[in-house]
Amino acid sequence: MRLGIVLLPQLRWRDAAPRWRRAEEMGFDHAWTYDHLAWRDLADEPWYATVPTLTAAAAVTETITLGTWVASPNFRHPVPFAKELLTLDDISDGRFLLGVGAGGLGWDADVLGHERLSPGERVARLAEFVELLDALLTGERTTWSGEHYRAVDARMIPGCVQTPRVPFVVAANGPRAMAVAARIGQGWATTGPETDDEEAWWRGVRETVSRLDDVAAAHGRTDLDRYLSLDTSAYSLSSVDHFEEMVGRARELGFTDVVAHWPRESGVYAGDERVLEEAASRLPHLR
Repeated sequence: MRLGIVLLPQLRWRDAAPRWRRAEEMGFDHAWTYDHLAWRDLADEPWYATVPTLTAAAAVTETITLGTWVASPNFRHPVPFAKELLTLDDISDGRFLLGVGAGGLGWDADVLGHERLSPGERVARLAEFVELLDALLTGERTTWSGEHYRAVDARMIPGCVQTPRVPFVVAANGPRAMAVAARIGQGWATTGPETDDEEAWWRGVRETVSRLDDVAAAHGRTDLDRYLSLDTSAYSLSSVDHFEEMVGRARELGFTDVVAHWPRESGVYAGDERVLEEAASRLPHLR
């Protein structure tokens, strides 16, 4: 089991940098930040850009894997984004993971003034987004003409540090998006269903895993890494015992990786950093 932590991009870098270094010192396997322009009820709070944040994090860490939790096509085009990913992979010396999903219906979906897409349309756009990113990051030159994106002789030289490219972790709850993970991804991620009932959430996660099993089998995939965000229903770091229990239940369901959130002072993910510190001291045992 690998264990990760999400640091929301809300602090000025002079205050954020020590947290990224501390995440590495604590022994977390991977550290992530959200890829949004604004997010839910934090939309009117400070919120910094994802790629520069991860680039700076790469410069102040040495071993921890860094990733997007998760990027989406809501406000991105694959060609410039691929160039950013290639650069992040280089600066981090191959420590970068691309978490990617279809995109929700929040701030990111509306900020550019585009019409909102149906769930099916968002999944179709995700498939093309990921397919084009794959083509860009594995080839020096790419020309593409699709339903959502076009590229003309797009150059990606010298290519990624990781081969054949940075790994993709595709977030998905439904079979069509899961198929994208099974076809192109190295990993699959889920937050489980939206519910305040923790036991109902675990039942939903179990059902989601069952769907993924079916999709993966249909595509002949037995090697997909499986990532679970622990904090959808209840905050995992409300206590050390709760965190350990959730990690154990995730392991029983076959997850290879779990992700929790750095405690905030109030609101969503509110918690005590002392709990985080104690939980981190038990990471070797939890693996």
